[in-house]
Amino acid sequence: MNSFHNIGLSGTANLATVAPGISEALIATAIGLAAAIPAVIFYNYFLTNIKGLNIYIQNFRTDLLTMLKKEY
Repeated sequence: MNSFHNIGLSGTANLATVAPGISEALIATAIGLAAAIPAVIFYNYFLTNIKGLNIYIQNFRTDLLTMLKKEY
């Protein structure tokens, strides 16, 4: 937005007018990626662990019900 504002004020779109706004946008993008990439990695890691735990619990439930049916 700063770049567009500066272009409007100066009336020309040269590098000196646009560069500060572009550098701010690049820094904001880098910070966003630095936060988003680890978040996706940890999300996938925990999701995989939760799915494995869910399978383990379902197998335990099935085995428990099978044992209880045999006894009664």
